[in-house]
Parts: sequence; C-alpha cells; structure tokens
Amino acid sequence: MKTLLFTLLLLLGAPALSDCQQGVLASHLCDRNGDLVADPPEDPRRWVDPRVLVFAYTPVEDPATYARVWDGFIRHLQQETGRRVQFFPVQSNAAQIEAMRAGRLHIAGFNTGGTPLAVNCAGFVPFAMMAADDGSYGYQMEIITRPDSGIELLEDLRGRRLAFTSPTSNSGYKAPLVLLEREAGLREGDFSSAFSGKHDNSILGVVNRDYDAAAIANEVLRRMLARNVVRADALTTIYRSETFPTTAYGVAHNLAPELANRIRAAFFSFPWEGSELAAEFGPTVGTQFMPISYREHWALVREIDAATGVSYACR
Repeated sequence: MKTLLFTLLLLLGAPALSDCQQGVLASHLCDRNGDLVADPPEDPRRWVDPRVLVFAYTPVEDPATYARVWDGFIRHLQQETGRRVQFFPVQSNAAQIEAMRAGRLHIAGFNTGGTPLAVNCAGFVPFAMMAADDGSYGYQMEIITRPDSGIELLEDLRGRRLAFTSPTSNSGYKAPLVLLEREAGLREGDFSSAFSGKHDNSILGVVNRDYDAAAIANEVLRRMLARNVVRADALTTIYRSETFPTTAYGVAHNLAPELANRIRAAFFSFPWEGSELAAEFGPTVGTQFMPISYREHWALVREIDAATGVSYACR
C-alpha cells in the first residue's frame, strides 16, 4: 500500500519524502547527516559566494581591541580564500546572531552559550575552537567577588547584587543559574540580578563596587589580569565550575561548499607563532585551532539549556 501511495504521489507531481532531520533547527534549515547542524542547501542556486567575507568575533570584550588582534588572521584568510575579509565589531550576541541569520555575516566566533542558538536559528556551522598544544581546551565559570565583600560561600549571595552578562551566555547566565540552585538552593529572587552585557563589564563592575559578585568566564578574567586591566588581589573566587568548551568558530551554512572548505582550511593552516592571536590567547586559551564536533563538544551546554528551559526558536 505504501509503495502504491508513493508511486501515485510521484505521478501526480507531489514532492517525494525528504531525508531532512529538522530536530530543533529553524524551518529553513535542514540536517541530513545527523550531526545537529544545518547542511548546505541542495540547490546550488541558493549557495552564497560573496566577494567580500564578513568576520565577527564574539563580543566578550571591547570589539576595538580585537580588530587589532585578528588583523593578522584576516590577512591570512584573505590570502587563502582570495577574497577581501572585513572585520565586523559586533556589540552584542543578539546582533551577531541576527547578522548571520540575515546573511550579513559569513564567518564568526560565537561564545559558548550563544553557539546553540546560532546553530539552530542562524544556520551557523562550527568546526573549530582554540586549544593548547597538548590538545587541552576550555574554561570554567567562576563566581567572583571582592575580598572585603563578606561573601565567602554561595549561600552568602542571598540578598546581594549578582551580575550576569546576557541571557544567551553559558558562563555568564545559564550555567550559574543551574549551579546556584543545585549547589546552594538559590534561585533568581533570592539575590538581585543585573545584566552587564559583557564579561569584562561584570569584572570591572565588581572591582568598582557596582555589583557584589559576578558570574564570569575565567578565560576573560585571565586575559584581563595578563593585560593588567585588573589586579589579582582585587578579586576572589568563591566558586569554579567544571570545564566548558570555549568560543566556536565556523561559517554560515549556505556558503558555497568550495569557499567554506577554503575558509576551514585557512583556520587550520594559520601560523600561530609570533602572531597577535598567540600573544592575546596563547597564555590563557590556546595556540592552535582544533577541529570540533558540535554534537559532542556542546553536549553539556545543551543539557544546561534544557535544564533552564532555553528555546532555540528564532525571535
């Protein structure tokens, strides 16, 4: 009976059944190989092959600082792709996701917590993250405070002002919500919440007494300490989580596959030694780009999203 129905549909000109695995991907995206990320459109006429490629790094700190840091990499990317590459200094995670969704952003580094939304709503295809020479990677979420704040345990946050970064951030919001409830029985309302926008804002806000404490990614704190933006004795850590993956780098799903492959190859062929990337990220994050699997490396982040009721639906 099923065979007869299928034959009739073909004769009538109806579309054949699709092998698309939608999952939680937006309706215009399709995963055919089960890796949880969008595949390129099957119709080559829908591929994007821009003469100017736009690259954006996650807005965890001052975007102007990172335009300089990424300059050498962008020159390498231009050489390897034969295209002009423009650095796009985004001011928020939401703006970065919307830019890729709208087709204005082709290559990006999305923060840990924003990566699942970028994958499912904007069609982001992550393939790399920074790692040390020995293959180790990642960061921890820390809750920091001032040594004189009177806060020594998570329970001491009750009734105090706690800074988060943004609702899409893993270490800056979602992970601490889950861990505060699990470890100390604290929920929003037991403390006063504030959103600073970025990890460096949260860190400086604690130092400057705008907040009593803050949930931050310690890779950002390490870089700020290395640049002497803050002093180590100005802050103390009362909680440190297990390790999370760091920024995911990848491309828009609808780039022409040949171009996407050249971009991918450029990441893995970048000469780190003596570069601005090595100077900025080497001491705290990594000295190479390592291949990643969104399905594998972001499993814990997706679990935290599920525990906090996060939706990947486009808004």
